[in-house]
Amino acid sequence: MYRLAHLTDPHVGPISRPRLRQLLSKRATGWVNWNRGRRLTHDMEVLEELVADLLAAEPDHIACTGDLCNIGLPSEWGTARVFLEALGAPEAVSFVPGNHDAYVRGSLDGLLGAVGPWTRDDAGRAQAFPYLRRRGPLALVGLSSAIPTAPFVASGRLGTRQLAAAEALLGSLAREPERPCRVVMIHHPPHLGGAQPGRNLTDAGAFEAMIRRVGADLVLHGHNHVGSVAFVIGPDGRRVPVIGAPSASARGGTLAHCAGWHLYGFERTGTGYAVTALLRGLTPEGRMGELGTLLLRG
Repeated sequence: MYRLAHLTDPHVGPISRPRLRQLLSKRATGWVNWNRGRRLTHDMEVLEELVADLLAAEPDHIACTGDLCNIGLPSEWGTARVFLEALGAPEAVSFVPGNHDAYVRGSLDGLLGAVGPWTRDDAGRAQAFPYLRRRGPLALVGLSSAIPTAPFVASGRLGTRQLAAAEALLGSLAREPERPCRVVMIHHPPHLGGAQPGRNLTDAGAFEAMIRRVGADLVLHGHNHVGSVAFVIGPDGRRVPVIGAPSASARGGTLAHCAGWHLYGFERTGTGYAVTALLRGLTPEGRMGELGTLLLRG
């Protein structure tokens, strides 16, 4: 069995105090929000415990679906790289960015300049989306929904070019004689109704239409800071699981809003792949432990 770990939204801190000129943007509201509560919600001790729990499971590969950063400061880019290095080498960890990574214009380019090796595709190109990484039976397809937005807006967008390239890639993979298990990674929930307006993927309808045409086996996302299970329809009428993971650093007030991560197991069957999910995270007692299991495809 091949095992893939998924974590998301670590919001790595702490944040160094910004210079005044760095606050003349959306960062001003983000800095206020961080100090008024987010710095307490995103607990770095919890994140350390979660990463230790994840690495102890010895997964074959790790997927991280965005929001390494908080307000897109240049000082956060080096911190983000250190975090990914702690997870594993670029060959063992795949990253796609989130809206906080693209907090203001230029933030995403700065971050990807620091963590580009964790987005490098099989052809050796970094910072190009979509990307393809083949790992064991998996074909990992990384998408970027990260765009800079106005204050109090956290939406994302793929765009027509990226959607067209993703469709071509997923379609090509589906036609291979030994079809790999196609796992799509994205930050925003990519299905209609996956997030409220202002926080949603604005071209979710186009994403769903693309999956209806070419399909996928599993879609992983973050952004909502809660565990979630949804489905979109593939070309054969089979439901494609769309799974959201909680924030990796959240010390929340409810189980759903507490830190967690997912461990997926993949086994080839006569008709495709059996996919199971083990949910781990903070228990009501405040310890890392098992929260449940899911059979996504049998």
